Amino acid sequence: MKDSLKPGIQYEHKFTVPQSKTVPALYPEAEEFVVMPEVFATGFLVGFLEWACIKAINPHLDWPSEQTVGMHIDVSHEAATPVGLEVTAKVELIAVEGKKLIFKVEAHDGVDLISKGRHERFVINKAKFDAKLEAKKTGA
Repeated sequence: MKDSLKPGIQYEHKFTVPQSKTVPALYPEAEEFVVMPEVFATGFLVGFLEWACIKAINPHLDWPSEQTVGMHIDVSHEAATPVGLEVTAKVELIAVEGKKLIFKVEAHDGVDLISKGRHERFVINKAKFDAKLEAKKTGA
């Protein structure tokens, strides 16, 4: 982690919602999802907010050997967003507690506030993390 990784870092990220990020596309194996409205899925919204947080802090890490993984998310999904609208995430790093990073997050679709809340990420060493995953897979 670089010395510049401090509370106050802000980032704004934009994304136009494609068909592939709607509720029916979330789990195409699930009949229940397939018949639901074609709006930005909560699962993809969460990923979008994570993406914005990652982009906000990557310049302040020794990327790609240092990365972050999500460890907690507490967000609302307040309004439906149809395909074709641009969503904007605004994120701010509000606390650094060792390797734990805490963000305030929100998203807007140009018409409505669609999400707000908090997200936590943890700084990892990619090689060590991958080695632990491999050990877990092999039962070591």
